[in-house]
Amino acid sequence: MTSRDAMYYTGGYKRAGRTTTMRLTFVGGGNMGEVILSAVLTAGLAVADEVTVCDINRERRDYLAKRFGVAVTDNSRRAVAGSNVVILAVKPQDMAKATDELNGNLKPGQLVLSVVAGARIAPIQRGLGHTAVVRSMPNTPAQIGQGMTVWTCAVKVSTEQRRTAEAILGAMGREIAVENEDDIDKATAVSGSGPAYLFLFIEALASAAVDIGLAADVAHELVLTTVLGAGRLVEQSGHAPAELRRMVTSPGGTTAAALAELANGKFNELVTRAVRAAYRRARELGDG
Repeated sequence: MTSRDAMYYTGGYKRAGRTTTMRLTFVGGGNMGEVILSAVLTAGLAVADEVTVCDINRERRDYLAKRFGVAVTDNSRRAVAGSNVVILAVKPQDMAKATDELNGNLKPGQLVLSVVAGARIAPIQRGLGHTAVVRSMPNTPAQIGQGMTVWTCAVKVSTEQRRTAEAILGAMGREIAVENEDDIDKATAVSGSGPAYLFLFIEALASAAVDIGLAADVAHELVLTTVLGAGRLVEQSGHAPAELRRMVTSPGGTTAAALAELANGKFNELVTRAVRAAYRRARELGDG
């Protein structure tokens, strides 16, 4: 068990030599809020009767209350009272309203953990009138516990609060803390948007398989298993991707012919341009 893994385990959250659970408030109960809620309950970081979800949509509140057994409300000021951690999971366009409603209602010891895309720490702090803020960027595989979350925190976040953030974000998969907040925008362009790039590649490869005569269901199975297996091989083999590529590419063979076409189409350059475009857009959203 790693030091990060040791922060959470079945039966509760280890803190100061004892087992306890976090009192959590979710401001925003949309898809990502639900993902985090499910993860922390499954990991034993929190119990349902110590979690409150605030959402403006009544149907959403009713759904979350029924599925998870948590308290629900449409009053964020009341919701945050007594919580250890406030998780901001609203839509980016609703962020200003959410922070304005909470301004002056947070206590110094409360940690605010934001998963709002593009929302920078300084504006969150100003909007809330609160300094202990963590900014994070999870990605969609967090839905199945295979997420990659990159996060950073304000200087006023204590060591214990950092460990709390690690535990919450680690419950969804892997997490990496960075010191430079601009790295969050870079991560958004890589791991945040990255699943969509891979989905597109899977779609394109399956379409190409059908184009040469394979049945659609066979093509899907071949492509999906190949992508999953290749990823695992990179992870477990100890070889760099470039080395693995060379190992499977025989001179004059089928793989060499295919890679030559990708090179002619400037595949690597295209990927770089795509990531740079995502990075620019992430910065624009943050500046807006």
